[in-house]
Amino acid sequence: MTDAMPALSVLDLVPVRTDQTSADAITASRHLAQVADAAGYRRYWLAEHHNMSAIASTNPPLLIAMLAAATERIRVGSGGVMLPNHAPLVVAEQFALLEAAYPGRIDLGLGRAPGTDPVTSYALRYGGGGVSEDAAERFAEHVDNVRAMMDPAGVGVSVGGQTHALRATPAATSTPDVWLLGSSDFSARLAARNGMPYVFAHHFSGQGTAEALDLYRSQFVPSPELAEPRTFLTVNVSVARDADEAARLARPQLLAMLALRTGGRLGPQLLVEEAEKAELPAAHADLVDAMARRWVIGDPASARAQLAELAATYGVDEVMVHPVTGAWTGTETDRAPAREETLSLLAA
Repeated sequence: MTDAMPALSVLDLVPVRTDQTSADAITASRHLAQVADAAGYRRYWLAEHHNMSAIASTNPPLLIAMLAAATERIRVGSGGVMLPNHAPLVVAEQFALLEAAYPGRIDLGLGRAPGTDPVTSYALRYGGGGVSEDAAERFAEHVDNVRAMMDPAGVGVSVGGQTHALRATPAATSTPDVWLLGSSDFSARLAARNGMPYVFAHHFSGQGTAEALDLYRSQFVPSPELAEPRTFLTVNVSVARDADEAARLARPQLLAMLALRTGGRLGPQLLVEEAEKAELPAAHADLVDAMARRWVIGDPASARAQLAELAATYGVDEVMVHPVTGAWTGTETDRAPAREETLSLLAA
């Protein structure tokens, strides 16, 4: 008996190739979101990363506004906003306005990681004096603050012995869905305790997913917003007409992840031909092969079968695919046709 195909969503880091500018990469992501929208994908999330040559997703709220305006029905959200980098009120205001502009289509995914290097993290969190030094330790409190501020009723703040009403936007009629994201058990426990939906970063490591999801489900406390645990799986995916082409298209992202894991130079994403010229020590080649085995790389039929199997294994009805397919030399700089094809072939 074949496992049922799960609902599909998209995670986008807005990759920047060696032949692209930031403007090119953003335009390519706009086209990719439109492909996902037309193909029936459930949601489209943007990650938050800073000071990285290969990633342009520095500001999820701005990108969400752009892509929600360019699409019609798909939910658009953050995967995620790294809350310790920002004042909770600012995040609440941004997403309350996005929800007002695109009601029923906005997701706010919140994470606790820095999303960057230590120097940039310092500049984000303390350079402007707007975020407290213990922001990461106060993550649970700040999650509560963001949710309360976005509620139409707002929240009461006591200052000078008086209580003042504080609302993220003056007259909200709905609020975004708020998710917790994580790669450890901290966010799993917090999401369970608060009765919130939760996503484990399976695409990043592939380790500990079952344990985190089991912990979340076993400790889940129903809330007014959510009666039962709600989660999905994130997976790196490269799909092409045949498996060999899919493997070649995945190599640039595999080399980028190798550099991240081994302390190598992180430059713009290589084109396929550039990646194929890279010579690796045997130990690094083995690491690349091990990463590739945890990804979904193949032709449409095998990729869909792998996604269905993963969904059944982890007990989810939705998989968020991170299309890691690269580009050939000569590709239009403001498009990512192989990434678009990955989404189209999966949804066909």
